[in-house]
Amino acid sequence: MSENLLFGLSAVAAMVPTALLAWHRDAGRDALYWLLLAVAVAGPLAWVVSQMSGAWLTGLSTTLWVTVAASMALFAAIAVINPEAWRLTPLLAPYMICIGLLAIVWQHAPGKPIGDAAPSGWIQVHILVSVTTYALVTIAAVAALAAFLQDRALKAKRPTALTRHLPSVADAESLLVRLLVLGEIVLALGLATGMATQYGETGSLLAFNHKTVLTITAFAVIGALLAVHYRSGVRGRMAARVVLLAYLLLTLGYPGVKFVTDVLIS
Repeated sequence: MSENLLFGLSAVAAMVPTALLAWHRDAGRDALYWLLLAVAVAGPLAWVVSQMSGAWLTGLSTTLWVTVAASMALFAAIAVINPEAWRLTPLLAPYMICIGLLAIVWQHAPGKPIGDAAPSGWIQVHILVSVTTYALVTIAAVAALAAFLQDRALKAKRPTALTRHLPSVADAESLLVRLLVLGEIVLALGLATGMATQYGETGSLLAFNHKTVLTITAFAVIGALLAVHYRSGVRGRMAARVVLLAYLLLTLGYPGVKFVTDVLIS
């Protein structure tokens, strides 16, 4: 068993106790939860730090692990601030485990250090903003799914084992809106730093490729949803579907493009 495979499996295993605890009927926002959540954050973060200590790699596996590490770290911070956010753990933790397993499967895909043609610091800022944006929208998508499942269970008058652990529809939607507002702001910064990076590399502000088009479309979709929400109070299943659409667009534009370039046409 290779060292990378063992390290990847260890990072995935670090998230399993948190996922299992979230399903326990006596689970709460207590010391045990925070301890296991810290382990769940440390596992993927340690993988990212160890693999990219020399240079930022652009392979699919690295992209997926960065997504997991950023999402788990950001979720931990949100769970500290918002007392109901921790109830998203039964959805988020298994999802992150699945992404980690996909990262292990595709760790053979080629990766290379990122270029240095852009002005000093612009690439690093753009990467940080992009990763933060995707992590925010990932958690927002999980909140949207939680609201959708709760809404469906309430209308059917059939709560499930899963919905009993999730936040209420009102709490999930409140968290969702806050995350989308923050995500839209950070996404705007991402577009700005991306244009600065593109200008430094090619002399033009925009490169109309799949990633750019999908990211701008996601920005427009999130902005439209927020505008309609604050104007007419749209919520429930419709809001959840729009958020999941925006997340799909960002996924196609971020790890999706990596999958095509590094796996399908490598």
